[in-house]
Amino acid sequence: MSLILGIESSCDETAVALVTREREVLAHRLATQESAHRPYGGVVPEIAARAHVEILPTLIEEALADAKVSLSDVDAIAATAGPGLVGGVMVGLVAGKGLALAAGKPLIAINHLEGHALSPMLSEPDLAFPYLLLLVSGGHCQLLFVEALGRYRRLATTIDDAAGEAFDKTAKLLGLGFPGGPAVERAAAEGDRNSVPLPRPLVGSPEPHFSFAGLKSAVLRARDSGRYRPEDIAASFQQATVDCLVDRTARALGRAAGATALVVAGGVAANKAVRSALTALAEQRGLPFVAPPLWLCTDNAAMIGWAGALRLEAGLTDGLDAPARARWPLDPDAEKVRGAGVKA
Repeated sequence: MSLILGIESSCDETAVALVTREREVLAHRLATQESAHRPYGGVVPEIAARAHVEILPTLIEEALADAKVSLSDVDAIAATAGPGLVGGVMVGLVAGKGLALAAGKPLIAINHLEGHALSPMLSEPDLAFPYLLLLVSGGHCQLLFVEALGRYRRLATTIDDAAGEAFDKTAKLLGLGFPGGPAVERAAAEGDRNSVPLPRPLVGSPEPHFSFAGLKSAVLRARDSGRYRPEDIAASFQQATVDCLVDRTARALGRAAGATALVVAGGVAANKAVRSALTALAEQRGLPFVAPPLWLCTDNAAMIGWAGALRLEAGLTDGLDAPARARWPLDPDAEKVRGAGVKA
């Protein structure tokens, strides 16, 4: 039974987990930074990196104690090496390198997006390759055909904002608080989703990709008009986002022949309206719908440890010179997309 120590520090959560190849999460420690970033309405990279430095050593000690193991019992160290806020990525990756060197263990440099892509398999043992994945988070919005470990074919991406980014900016525009995704969802529960006319960018378009910048601008105009309650704007925004995600995912299913399931992962996958709509889409197409439990949707170290376990089993380890990367596409051969930039 292989035991992997996973470390995650790509954004504003510091996390450490101990995970086995048999899908057991023996320990998981996570520290959020919400109070530190709340005054700014978003994540400040320098504050995030400093917080990772301060809390990570304690989390490692606590996770080992929770699992009742020592570092010598661990078979490999898996650490996020990107993409993300590079200062934070460096903190976790350097810590992982130090542990690997000190204990004489293999290092596995994990793509954070691969962690999300494989996380549904941690909670769903019957999920098999290939599957269609909607990876939807604060920094990314992609449709990926997950063919095997290390083989990801990108079918669509965002040409501007990610869906989670649009949630965060909508929350800031409406004064709903931070973090934005849960704040918008709470407000939407008190609003009328049909009350504010908002666009559905690219819905029905032959172009396969996502776009949320125009929707975010429409939220600003609705707010400034003074005609709508914040709760109604939030509900209408959430419904427009759901409509975009479902339309684009339905289109991608036509290019994912042989898919065993429709899978969603990433922070926005915790949104109940998104889950409900995707569940209905999967049922319409006769496919199982798989979503990780809510704690596995947001950034966590269990998914990093799980990806590390699969890579260790496949003999895929990394040297101590593995770089920290701000950008690291899962499908480097995917065609360039207009406007996609760092989110490609």
